[in-house]
Amino acid sequence: MTKKLLGKYPVVDYFFIAIGSAIMALGIGVFLVDAKVVPGGVSGLAMAVHYLSDNQIGVGLLIWIFNVPLYLWGVKELGKRFGARTFFGFTINSFCIDFFRGDIPGFENVRLQDSATIQTLLHHDFFFLILIGATLLGVGLGIIFKFKGTTAGSDIVAAIMQKRHGIKPGMAIMMIDFFVISIAGVIIGMKDLSADKPALMLTLYAFFLLFVSSKIIDIIIDGFDYARAVYIISDKYKEISDSIMKNMSRGATSLKTRGLYKNVDREVVMTVVTLKELGVLEELIKEIDPDAFVIVNTVHEVLGKGFRRRI
Repeated sequence: MTKKLLGKYPVVDYFFIAIGSAIMALGIGVFLVDAKVVPGGVSGLAMAVHYLSDNQIGVGLLIWIFNVPLYLWGVKELGKRFGARTFFGFTINSFCIDFFRGDIPGFENVRLQDSATIQTLLHHDFFFLILIGATLLGVGLGIIFKFKGTTAGSDIVAAIMQKRHGIKPGMAIMMIDFFVISIAGVIIGMKDLSADKPALMLTLYAFFLLFVSSKIIDIIIDGFDYARAVYIISDKYKEISDSIMKNMSRGATSLKTRGLYKNVDREVVMTVVTLKELGVLEELIKEIDPDAFVIVNTVHEVLGKGFRRRI
């Protein structure tokens, strides 16, 4: 499926965001909630409150309630970066979690978590249960990110922390997840929610879950090529380069060139972005200069600030 098709038909983006949200919901609602292993972020916070309420409030509903004010805050602080795709993504995800768990009125009999397979895994192969949950979570999030969506929550908080305090998003998300997982572990231990497994063990499983899902997200988004070099030829090169540095926190290089067709000197902007950021960059360029000529090259290795070394 080409980028041209995705750009021309945004309904395709929304379709895959919905698919990703449903897969993510399957991992959380069916595999993780009853296992008492939290994924961090707003989902983990919602699970912690769900346990505090003695399972009376649906996890999906709590995720939606927590995400709405964060979403509004993100729109106010960061503009349309967190737009309709974000609201659509976390709404579908919240609905699907409660649907799969039978917490939606009229669908009480769904309860996939009570199936013989899930119950057998829960009691006899706990590690594999968590591994499947982590995989579904990572695949779902990877699909959402790949089609220019987000799940709100810690993504928004991290972006605002970067804007206000200069904290890198990866570090901010790690801090948030560590805090949420630790709090959930304390709640599970205090309420003795899992008598057959110590709370510390479940907390360690949660960190394992975080590691596995993040690696799978990278695989879904990056594939084998994790970065792109982008060359932008435009008369509005100054506005584009300023926007790249300000709004994406990426560097940009201006190259002196001569266009042979018209025999005129011009500036070409070159920048390197991750595959996840490519869609954002293309939208940014389109807003400033719809007629810009853009060349995108695959990059197999980037050494420098802002890029991880390939393993």
